Amino acid sequence: MQDSQIIRTEYSEVMKKSYIDYAMSVIVARALPDARDGLKPVQRRTLYDMHELGIRYDKPYRKCARIVGDTMGKYHPHGDSSIYDALVVMAQDFKKGMILVDGHGNFGSIEGDGAAAMRYTEARLAKITQEVYLADLDKDVIDFVPNFDETEKEPEVLPVRIPNLLVNGAEGIAVGMATSIPTHNLAEVVDAVKAYMKNDDISTRQLMKYIKGPDFPTGGIVVNKDDLVSIYESGTGKIKLRGKVDVEEMKGGKKRLVISEIPYTMIGAGIGKFLNDVCNLVETKKTSDIVDISNQSSKEGIRIVIELKKGADVTNLTNMLYKKTRLEDTFGVNMLAVANGRPETMGLKRIIEHHVDFQFELTTRKYKNLLAKEQDKKEIQEGLIKACDVIDLIIEILRGSQSVKDARACLTKGITENIKFKSNISRKMAAMLRFTERQANAILEMRLYKLIGLEIAALMKEHETTLANIAKYEDILNNYDSMAAVIMEDLDQIKKEFGRKRRTVIENAEEAVFEENKIEEQEVVFLMDRFGYARTVDAATYERNKEAADSENKYVLHAMNTGKLCVFTAGGKMHQIKVLDLPHGKFRDKGLPIDNVSNYDSTAEEIVYICDAEQTRYAKLLFATKQGMIKKVDGQEFQVAKRTIAATKLQADDAVVSIQVIIDNQQVVLQTKDGYFLRFAADEVSEKKKGAIGVRGIKLRKEDELEHVYLFEEGTETKVMYKEKEVTLNRLKMAKRDGTGTKTRA
Repeated sequence: MQDSQIIRTEYSEVMKKSYIDYAMSVIVARALPDARDGLKPVQRRTLYDMHELGIRYDKPYRKCARIVGDTMGKYHPHGDSSIYDALVVMAQDFKKGMILVDGHGNFGSIEGDGAAAMRYTEARLAKITQEVYLADLDKDVIDFVPNFDETEKEPEVLPVRIPNLLVNGAEGIAVGMATSIPTHNLAEVVDAVKAYMKNDDISTRQLMKYIKGPDFPTGGIVVNKDDLVSIYESGTGKIKLRGKVDVEEMKGGKKRLVISEIPYTMIGAGIGKFLNDVCNLVETKKTSDIVDISNQSSKEGIRIVIELKKGADVTNLTNMLYKKTRLEDTFGVNMLAVANGRPETMGLKRIIEHHVDFQFELTTRKYKNLLAKEQDKKEIQEGLIKACDVIDLIIEILRGSQSVKDARACLTKGITENIKFKSNISRKMAAMLRFTERQANAILEMRLYKLIGLEIAALMKEHETTLANIAKYEDILNNYDSMAAVIMEDLDQIKKEFGRKRRTVIENAEEAVFEENKIEEQEVVFLMDRFGYARTVDAATYERNKEAADSENKYVLHAMNTGKLCVFTAGGKMHQIKVLDLPHGKFRDKGLPIDNVSNYDSTAEEIVYICDAEQTRYAKLLFATKQGMIKKVDGQEFQVAKRTIAATKLQADDAVVSIQVIIDNQQVVLQTKDGYFLRFAADEVSEKKKGAIGVRGIKLRKEDELEHVYLFEEGTETKVMYKEKEVTLNRLKMAKRDGTGTKTRA
């Protein structure tokens, strides 16, 4: 039995160490791309697995389920969904600057539709991936490391020959940090890399002569060109993006706006939200110029059509769309990647610098490997050429040898003891032979047809080629300019084959300014029935239908159409509603639940009081709660911009039962559930802030609670009903606040 050892340590220290380990694992080994190949581990492993499975761009597609399963079993011991999601994104041309996977089947859409299940879809490597990302894997240019269970080897990094971090961008959320790198144009990035290689003192501003700015696959317009220099120098900042809007003429002098390109940030659910936002502009009467909106997008591209009424102000409406919808949006840039094993925020020049260093490392390893192979070939070729010159002697050695071992010993060391020769001259000449081991093996394996004159000539020519290659490779390895020329020539070929025109326009645009339709201010009447459906009607319409309106509605309130309504709840909250957000029309038109235009929740809250925010500004509000707490609050405290605030503070199990406008010369009567009435002067109620609980208005007996609050002016006869008995309030005994009140028999 092994001795167990208990290690005593501070719990917080264990937690701290464990959390830091976890955070670094997520940062380095999952969420952030490597600065060298611009790939996250899951992307790198998926591409490598496809390469290993032989799913080349010129081979048949294979099921994605096979790729995902193989990747998960060999290299990526996480959920299959994370692998498939990464595979799908690499195949979506609306998300990546250059797709790395050629997908076959339903791989989702720009409008946010998800890809089909992996058992239905198929994929293979894209041509650029095969030729630019994976081509030199067999040339020992990168290190291989053990996989998670040390049964396989996987590449530490892929030998990518372009700055993939810039070309395809990156998005990822780690622990305490996130990366967001926009996509760029391949041709421009290649030109910038070449410019840096020619002059490594080049500034970011000079690099931007080649890289104009981001180039998003969805096109669009970057409108803050002047901010790009600071963004590319620091690696962080905000890019303002707009969709492309064209104006098309229609019959009858009408026009329509056609959105053919969208901001990159609108991909997915953003398109549906944009359509809803445009509809909302019409419903809230922010604009009356829009007649219809339709999404006519297809495989050919985005086409969102907004039909306008005749005489519409196109410029003003376009600017409104930029301001009020996501047709103008912000792309937050944070160019964070793992460099030398650590997360680093890098500017444009730093990313290119990392890439170029990586390319020189790859090229050095590649040509060292090629040089070693050529030197091996040279050694063997020289041995065969030399053997051809003394072929008769070699044949004599082979015929006179008892074993291959004796023949090899003679060829390499000149040992002739165990070999029969025709003459002593042959023996002396054989003793002088000093072929290398490789040369001797090549001679022993050489076939007789190699002695044909043409074959010997071909060998001589091949030897010349080998010598030329050795000289070339040594020059590349020993001369910076020669190696740089090779890298730049490679980049030119990549640019020629895979480069494309820029999609995103870069410019400085003026701030979008528009004039909203000025709403004519008028008095309206707010009507809300007992089911919570609310609407507004003209004051004249209300007067004509006053009797029906008052009898059918729980709340009837005069207000201005440009104002706001305050809705106070039993839970002590105040919700604000813009009067314009409510439907306005005919008397018998159906209303709208106020839940739809405010934060009020009819399933969990009860309305106690509704008032016009402007009328409340100069008033005092009397708050009374179930537990008998009362206070006066200045109406100014409810003049706020927020849609929902705490209107009062409540004790445990308490609720607001009444809110009313109060003036100092009034009398207050508090009535409890058990029939106790307490009358006192209004000036006895303390004025408090909305965040206060208040003061006790009446002493409640056990199981009793405050039910009603009545206000009346002294000298006026006011009658109320309590359990079918009439109570005259002004005849009640005058008392002080915080009394027990007088019992009224039902």
